[in-house]
Amino acid sequence: MSLSQLFQQEPRWFQTNHVIGKTLPHDLQSWLRESKSLTQRLRNQWQTVHVNVLFESQQIPFLTERRILRIPEHRYSLVREVILLSNQMPLILARTVIPEKTLKITQGNLARLGTRPLGEILFSAPSLERKVSGITRIEPNQWKSDLHFTTAIWGRRTQYSICGESMLVSEFFLPSLFYDYDNSARH
Repeated sequence: MSLSQLFQQEPRWFQTNHVIGKTLPHDLQSWLRESKSLTQRLRNQWQTVHVNVLFESQQIPFLTERRILRIPEHRYSLVREVILLSNQMPLILARTVIPEKTLKITQGNLARLGTRPLGEILFSAPSLERKVSGITRIEPNQWKSDLHFTTAIWGRRTQYSICGESMLVSEFFLPSLFYDYDNSARH
């Protein structure tokens, strides 16, 4: 069974303080540092945002995901991979890993998202805590064959905690996020 519908292999993650502010474009830094709901930020800029679920299943997460979440080696978690779009324009790819304990503490609400954005649930939780745990740069050849990117894609991984139970959300910022529909640069 594939561990991901997005990646050929697990991305390599780096500490955020080593890269942000040193070598990355300002527009990208803004998205990497965003502490509020990305879904809400997208809606503020594009009005309509839709979620297309690419993959959602119980499976064993990647090694680094298991380590961060302290999941035993053969324990399954809910893994969800989605793309956020506006007017059919892909803006963000996301991968979420939700351990069984986190699903239980949220009474299964996170397992029944369907096409609702995860941020709608997460950022309404009064006990939400957040910790950015890394960034990555994924080269075009690291994506699965049906994802065609010609440039490297930057992403961030964030660990969230609800009522003391953790989950991981990895978000990847697609080139169209930084361009208008006519492909002119955003200001």
